[in-house]
Amino acid sequence: MNEVRAVIFDAYGTLLKIQGGRHPYRRLLRLGQANGRRPRPDDAHILMQEPLTLTQAADRLGIRATQGELADLEQLLADEVAEIEPYDDGLEAVALLQREGIRVGVCSNLAYPYRDAILMHYPTLDAYAFSCELGVIKPDAGIYNATCELLGALPDLTLMIGDSRRCDRDGPREMGIKGYFLDRSEGSGDYRELVSFAQDVCETRPR
Repeated sequence: MNEVRAVIFDAYGTLLKIQGGRHPYRRLLRLGQANGRRPRPDDAHILMQEPLTLTQAADRLGIRATQGELADLEQLLADEVAEIEPYDDGLEAVALLQREGIRVGVCSNLAYPYRDAILMHYPTLDAYAFSCELGVIKPDAGIYNATCELLGALPDLTLMIGDSRRCDRDGPREMGIKGYFLDRSEGSGDYRELVSFAQDVCETRPR
């Protein structure tokens, strides 16, 4: 971890947790299927690569729904986003890194409305790289490059951690970013929580 200048966190499952799991977008796709629309392989990519509200997503995907059905789904989504909570160790890890002068960013695959919870609970990050705004999703190299550019950091002086081996460890490593896998449940990853990760970053950083 020598010469670390920046750290990138994944968002959901890493810095934030969704309570209950109402799955409004999954319900939207099911509604489309119930009304005769066949699921398409790129549905998830469209939802995560374009800055769409849920109602706009329904139109973009060609899903027929009544105004009442869309209003119900929009409320479901709003309730879910409002109940999203930060992990305590995420807040502590970010604060620790920032106190040490390390630039901190977030890189996340998500549908546009889920940005709000990240911006609310982590308002002081140095960079926010969202797939729905950048038009590219992890583990595509473009999103890691964009995140480093937003941070003003070189990949080989940057670390990343998140709860996906493919997207938060292996993908970054292919770009020269030191990636680490967070496994909160089984503990089979590089870290089980984020404070230890942040402490390791700070302890090995040159003074």
